[in-house]
Amino acid sequence: MAMNRDDILRNLPVHTGRAVAHYWKTRTGQQDRQRKTGKTDQGLRSAVTGGAQMDGFVDLFTELITAAGISERHVFRKKAVELPGFFRPTKEWDLLVVREKTLLAAIEAKSQVGPSFGK
Repeated sequence: MAMNRDDILRNLPVHTGRAVAHYWKTRTGQQDRQRKTGKTDQGLRSAVTGGAQMDGFVDLFTELITAAGISERHVFRKKAVELPGFFRPTKEWDLLVVREKTLLAAIEAKSQVGPSFGK
């Protein structure tokens, strides 16, 4: 659902709140599913290894990008999101914006809850 720039900026706290709520709902759901199957990861890792917890933020980034005037046909998610890497041959991104064979944005959404030792 594309929004105009003024609407999304005026309601940014609401949109951000939805993304945060999606994050916590997805994270909790992933933990519960792993617990039910008996295949849990160590510590809090079970909450994030299922993926999708950051999709609410990627949706918001997409809305902001399209509200800024970039057509959705230039925004790539979930497929065609691989670029050559520096430390590895290729890297998959959460969101790419490519227009006229020019990379405009490469976004990777990351989350952290609690301490991160060694990172």
